[in-house]
Amino acid sequence: MILRTIFLVVGLASGAGVGFTVGAGEILHILVGAGVGAVICGVMFGVESRLVDAPLALTVGGALGLSVGLLVGGLFVHMAGLMLDSSSLLGHVGGLMALLTLPYLGLIVGMRFGTESLALVFSNTQDSPGEQEVNPSEFTLKLLDTSVIIDGRISDLCDTGFIEGTLVVPQFILLELQHISDSSDGLKRARGRRGLDILNGMQKMTNIKIDIVEDDFPHVKEVDTKLVELAKKVNAKILTNDLNLNKVAGLQGVIVLNINELCNALKPVVLPGETLRVFVLKEGKEAGQGIAYLDDGTMVVVDHAKRAIGKTVDVLVTSVLQTSAGRMIFTRLKEETEREELTFAGV
Repeated sequence: MILRTIFLVVGLASGAGVGFTVGAGEILHILVGAGVGAVICGVMFGVESRLVDAPLALTVGGALGLSVGLLVGGLFVHMAGLMLDSSSLLGHVGGLMALLTLPYLGLIVGMRFGTESLALVFSNTQDSPGEQEVNPSEFTLKLLDTSVIIDGRISDLCDTGFIEGTLVVPQFILLELQHISDSSDGLKRARGRRGLDILNGMQKMTNIKIDIVEDDFPHVKEVDTKLVELAKKVNAKILTNDLNLNKVAGLQGVIVLNINELCNALKPVVLPGETLRVFVLKEGKEAGQGIAYLDDGTMVVVDHAKRAIGKTVDVLVTSVLQTSAGRMIFTRLKEETEREELTFAGV
């Protein structure tokens, strides 16, 4: 404010001095000169207010362009004066046009250069992976349901670093876990305590954050329905391995991340005609069938393998059935297949 006042006083005094010199001391010329000085100061104040909000690159580019334009215009007027009669009308008009247009063109070109330079700098900054700022709002919230916590595989998945950020556990899910852990049924009690232990362990991980939210829906009784309503309210995804919750949430437009589907997608592909070596564990539902399991828990149905229960045998894959609940592999004993081939060949 002080600098503006000083500048205004200097402008008024300078304008009045010019008016005094031109008008030979007449008061009217002094007042007109002071008024012109005041107008020039007002214009400069307006330019200053615009420059304060302008980016630095734009201001510097414009100043450099204006300076170059003034320099080129001055040189043009000087050269024209040497070659033409500067006192003629053409000389006055040409000189005025040069001093008006060339600085203006320099200002425009300089401002554009500064703008493009600023845009290029920001583009390089955003493309640099080491300096790129991450907006936390870009990450969708993920709600954990009771089944996925008790299951425990979500903890291993977070530990590997494939899931990071913030996982949300509603208070009503914690209450359900507590209710299960206090059950009189020993199996349910163990599952509930396992879920609380897993959640406690996940809270100690450094690459993820567990948020406990108090949002509840008193008018809704079902925990799964509350979870779906909360997901719609905060625009979140649901992490679960509950097939029914998966279907209900999907019908209401909520995105579900099913741990079982992820595990099925990561299972090795088994094609018909391949040979597997399995341990026949028990009898199947159909007569003569045997049931075996792969290391990842995939069920293998072996035809005519009742007599091989308790033994490790080679089987030949005949078909693979993929369901929402998992994958089933249907096979038959390899020795039986080879025997049929020899019989068919007439050996």
